[in-house]
Amino acid sequence: MKCRVCRQPAIIDIRRHNANFCSEHFLRLCRDQTAKAIEDFSMLEPGDRVLVAVSGGKDSLALWDLLIELGYEADGFYVGLGIGGYSDRSGETVRAFADQRGLRLHQVDMRTDYDTDIPTAAKATRRVPCSACGLSKRHLFDKAALDGGYDAVATGHNLDDEAAVLFGNTLRWQTEYLARQSPVLPARDGFPRKIKPLVRLGEREMAAYCVVRGIDYIVEECPMAVGNKHLGYKEALNEIESRSPGSKHDFYFGFLARASQRFADAAPAAGGLIGDGTPDPGIITGHCQNCGSPSTSEVCAFCRLIERSAGARPVTVTPKGRPL
Repeated sequence: MKCRVCRQPAIIDIRRHNANFCSEHFLRLCRDQTAKAIEDFSMLEPGDRVLVAVSGGKDSLALWDLLIELGYEADGFYVGLGIGGYSDRSGETVRAFADQRGLRLHQVDMRTDYDTDIPTAAKATRRVPCSACGLSKRHLFDKAALDGGYDAVATGHNLDDEAAVLFGNTLRWQTEYLARQSPVLPARDGFPRKIKPLVRLGEREMAAYCVVRGIDYIVEECPMAVGNKHLGYKEALNEIESRSPGSKHDFYFGFLARASQRFADAAPAAGGLIGDGTPDPGIITGHCQNCGSPSTSEVCAFCRLIERSAGARPVTVTPKGRPL
C-alpha cells in the first residue's frame, strides 16, 4: 500500500477518496480539508479569535490542534459535567493537552460553580441526560464566548456526526431541525457564531490524526449516552458506507447543496423551542432575568435547570451509565 502523493509506504487508506496516504500527506490532507471547510462555508476570517469546545475526545482535541496548525488564535473551553470517573479522566486529558502545548484553556465545573452536575440535574428535572448535557454545554459555551470576546465557537462535529444527525432528522422529517442543519450558525443577538470545521473529515481520520500527532484522548463513550439513537444512526450509516464508500459524504453534502434551502422557511415560529427546550438562536423574544441570556420566558431553560437541581443530593453514575 503506497501513498498516492509520494509513493512511500502508506499508513491509512481512505476509501471514499480511493486513496492511501503516508503520515506526512495524511496530516496535510486533514489540514487541507479543514481549511477547505472553513473557506467554503465562510466560517472564519483572518484574525478571528476562536473558542474551541473541548471534551477530551479525539475530535475536539484534533480540531484544536488543527486550528493552531492553520494559524488561528484558538483557545479551549472545557466543562466539567460531573459524570463520575469519565469526567475526571476527560478533564485530566484536556488539561494535559493544553499544558503540553502552552495553550490557553478556560474551565467551568458544574459541581463547583453551579452546585449540581449532569446526572443530578437530569434526575431532578426528569430530562434525558443528553438533553440536560446539551442544554448546559450550549449555554456555557455561548456565555464563555461572549464574555471572552471570541468571534466564534468551534465544535468537533465531524462528517459521521453530521450525517447521523441528518439521517435521524430525515427519518422523522423534523423540518425545523433540517432548517438549521448547517456547518455554520451565524451570530445573533446574544448568541456567538457556531462553526464545525471538521465536516469534511470522518471519525476514523480523526482517530488516525491523533495517533500520528501523538495526541492522547479519551477513547470511551460517555456512559450516559448508552442507548442514544444517534449512535444507532451512526452504525446504520457505517454499514452503508462499508458497501458504498462515499455515501456519508454524498448524503450530507448533497443535502447542503441541493435540499437545505428547501427547509429555510421551516425554522420554529417566534417563541418556538429547539430540541432541548432552549430558544432558537434566530428567535429573540426576551432575556433571562437571572443571567441575561436570550429566552422565551422570564427565566431561561439553563437557569431553570440550575434552580431545580442545585443543592440536590448528587447522583452517582456507574460505568454503564446507570444512576445509583
